[in-house]
Amino acid sequence: MEYAAPAGPSLEPASAVIPGGTRQIIGFVYFTFICYLCIGLPLAVVPPYVHLRMGYSAVLAGLAVSIQYIATLASRPWAGRISDQVGAKISVLWGMGACTASGVMVILTTLLHHAAALSFAALMVSRLVLGVGESLGSTGSTLWGISSAGPGSTARVIGYNGISTYGGMALAAPLGVVLYQRWGLAAIGIVTFLIAGSSLLLALRKDPVPVTTSSEHLPFSRVLGKVTPHGMGLALGGVSYSVLATFITLYYASHDWTGAALCLSAFGLGFIAVRLLMIRTISHFGGFPVAIVSLAVESAGMVLLWLAIAPWMALAGAVVSGFGFSLVFPAIGVEAVKQVPEQSRGTALAVYTAFADVSFFLTGPIAGAVIGAYGYPSAFLFALISVLSGLGIVIVLRRIQGG
Repeated sequence: MEYAAPAGPSLEPASAVIPGGTRQIIGFVYFTFICYLCIGLPLAVVPPYVHLRMGYSAVLAGLAVSIQYIATLASRPWAGRISDQVGAKISVLWGMGACTASGVMVILTTLLHHAAALSFAALMVSRLVLGVGESLGSTGSTLWGISSAGPGSTARVIGYNGISTYGGMALAAPLGVVLYQRWGLAAIGIVTFLIAGSSLLLALRKDPVPVTTSSEHLPFSRVLGKVTPHGMGLALGGVSYSVLATFITLYYASHDWTGAALCLSAFGLGFIAVRLLMIRTISHFGGFPVAIVSLAVESAGMVLLWLAIAPWMALAGAVVSGFGFSLVFPAIGVEAVKQVPEQSRGTALAVYTAFADVSFFLTGPIAGAVIGAYGYPSAFLFALISVLSGLGIVIVLRRIQGG
């Protein structure tokens, strides 16, 4: 059912939209950073807690992780409509509230440890709530940043949002392990509650942006149709990261190499360096040209990984892949949001981002099947073919839409 726009004047006061600098943008994508801090803290802890501490099967341990992403994917369209029609600030407030509630449920999980079924149910609720919080918080913060800094800053907002995403996860995952090992799962719940709750209070103090209550809000089906080609390009372009993150350790082990973690670090460093130094190229050259170059560079990285005969070659492939993948999301995303009216940008961003979620989930089992049939190097050949397919989609879109 379509979400109805509220009748009457906007609930958020109008204010002049002044193009902002880096500090202003960071002030909004900070909430995305908090979302992914909350996501990263329990990420490496939940499976062993469910399987080894609670005594449930490995299948349920895996479900405890994946159910959050299912909730994220399912709630993204709703989060987009909330951001467009009720307000980006409201979306962020609800997102921070949901993340705070997830921390409370993690604490409850430990308090119910004597009743395994209730404890597991509380953990599942925390994961579901956290998934919804991710949708609301990240979608709302992105649109809030774009609306406040101005449409000309769209690429920069999306770019810094991506840094917040990967940075939050990279920082939180090892921190969560330390917290769990020293103080148990309850410590993760407490830290989540504190950082999300304080961020909720911070969001309350920030100025909202106007909500346009016109009839130009596109139905979700229309937005989906307009953004799907761009989302497919993103999904295919993201296969390289998913394959690298999922299988690089096993790939190294199959060659009796050491230092697989360095590949992930190298990818991350290359990714962040390009985001920081070259994000302005999107506004200068346009989204499609930057996406085409980025996907071509990413393809070169996959070739190096596929044909690697030594660790240094795989490391170089990871760096080059990070360079290439860095601007794919914001470059294609800029062109995606152009396809809808300003009043539907939040929905467009949510739909577009959902394709990255789908890519992440489908890549693992598909690449795993390819590896089972043809060996570990074939996973990077599969990624190469996927990225080249994404490149082809972007080239076609550029010819159709211009830019």
